[in-house]
Amino acid sequence: MSIIEVKNLTKKFGDFVAVDNISFSVEKGEIFAFLGPNGAGKTTTIKMLTTLLEPTVGEIKVNNFNLKNERDDVRRSFGIVFQDPSLDDDLTAYENMEFHAVLYGHDKNDRPKRIEELLRLVDLWDRQKNLVKTFSGGMKRRLEIARALIHTPKIIFLDEPTVGLDPQTRNHIWSYVVNLSKKEGVTVFLTTHYMEEAEKMANRVVVIDHGKIIGSGTPAELKSKTETNSLEEAFLKLTGNSIRPDEASSVDMLRSHARMWGRKR
Repeated sequence: MSIIEVKNLTKKFGDFVAVDNISFSVEKGEIFAFLGPNGAGKTTTIKMLTTLLEPTVGEIKVNNFNLKNERDDVRRSFGIVFQDPSLDDDLTAYENMEFHAVLYGHDKNDRPKRIEELLRLVDLWDRQKNLVKTFSGGMKRRLEIARALIHTPKIIFLDEPTVGLDPQTRNHIWSYVVNLSKKEGVTVFLTTHYMEEAEKMANRVVVIDHGKIIGSGTPAELKSKTETNSLEEAFLKLTGNSIRPDEASSVDMLRSHARMWGRKR
């Protein structure tokens, strides 16, 4: 059963097509990897799926809610861990969790139990009273994952969840992700540039480049289709070896040019 359905999705910034008529689905309970080089359309797609950007054309359904006219229901259906840190360093781990719970309107009586449950899930219950500024990068990432689950979402979006972490911490993070997928029944939608992680963790993979989907299937299927021995080799065969500009920077540049053009006119 599909928990995310994307049909004929397009996003344009002026004349620039960032996402070009893509369609895919994510099954309930699976770990799904959405991969692509910088500037491929990956970030733009995720921003549309999480209601941060309005599609130019196309349809998105999340947890059977239509993004176009059921936006609040869509937002309640997912949690998200951004690539950049988003915790309050001057609060404790428990206070960060509690603040997020209040924002989501989580039941006051059930709140302490839920916070304890999640902090134990990511092995941070014994650090609940410590300020986040004293945490390592891996501990902060684990806390962000726990915080994203506070409102019991059906889906969690993980945007480069292990970037900048050492191999040991990365392995621990992935063990927590698999654990929450099994214990919480959460669908995991992830992006990563570590192809070995995607190959090991993902049930299915979609590869996007130049705004178009150029490959999809299980890691084994993608390796078979490209006649390669690893997902990284398959990814490079599909996308090429050239270095790409950052997608966000490209979009910001286009927006800046559009504003300048508007003033000139």
